[in-house]
Amino acid sequence: MSVATQLGYMVALLAVGAGLRAAGVLTATRRDRLTSVAFYVALPALVFTSTVTRSLSEVIVWQLFVGVVVVLVAVAGIGWVIHRQHSNPGQRAVAVVQSYHCNMGFLGLPFVAATFGGVTAGKASIVLGIGSLVQVPLTVLLLTRITSADADVVAELRSLARNPVLIALALGLAGGAVGVELPGLVADGLGVLGALALPIALPAVGAAITADGGLVDPPKVGAIAAVKLLLMPLVAFGVFSALAASPTTLRAGVLMLAMPTAVSTYIYSSELGGDGDLASATILTTTVVAAATLFAIVQLLGVLTP
Repeated sequence: MSVATQLGYMVALLAVGAGLRAAGVLTATRRDRLTSVAFYVALPALVFTSTVTRSLSEVIVWQLFVGVVVVLVAVAGIGWVIHRQHSNPGQRAVAVVQSYHCNMGFLGLPFVAATFGGVTAGKASIVLGIGSLVQVPLTVLLLTRITSADADVVAELRSLARNPVLIALALGLAGGAVGVELPGLVADGLGVLGALALPIALPAVGAAITADGGLVDPPKVGAIAAVKLLLMPLVAFGVFSALAASPTTLRAGVLMLAMPTAVSTYIYSSELGGDGDLASATILTTTVVAAATLFAIVQLLGVLTP
């Protein structure tokens, strides 16, 4: 499947989810159930199968850890500087957080796995793990700092320990370290489940992002989207290039960090004093526009990392 076809497929699945929601078929309850299947079954299966057949030396490289952390913190700082002029704390908090918080799980890993597969997909799973450990506490800290809302950061960190994706990643890495060979039937079954990550997750994402608030301050949304979809991939490319990352590391790192704003930022923003309408508008905008930016990034990576 070509990159253009893959992106078209993703956009179509998002549109299906939005259409089913508008038709009243994919209600909030059904959407949540679909999300749970993706989060607890399909995505962990994809993470596990992407890593269990790889040796640790193939997928765990120091450039991934350093690069992902540096890029996330750097872009969070850039977002803070760019959006510091917003007088409304709720809007400022959302603008900063949505400048860097990527949808690595439901969009990033399935896309990288389908586009490149192999070692790149395994490294993308590592990026997902690092990103989860960095993005969630950073987002909670920034939101509470800007909006003065109360939050239990320790509780958020504890919840990460129960995250099925991180558990699957740990099991996959452990299996790869000891050279586990899965029985053919088990490997095939997990492969099928992993392949369902996109068709299950994307309709749920499409049903979750809405434009119910109408046009919400296009200049603000545009500024956030520009940082997230244009500046962040450029920063990622510069950082990983400076670290002399291998082609597979560069592809995994840049693509995962080039993903649109995560839907979870709406939940965090709503619970911690952020502007929910702005958060929803930005998620919708970045998710739609990402089809074009990801196509351009994949083509550029194909030229620079043949």
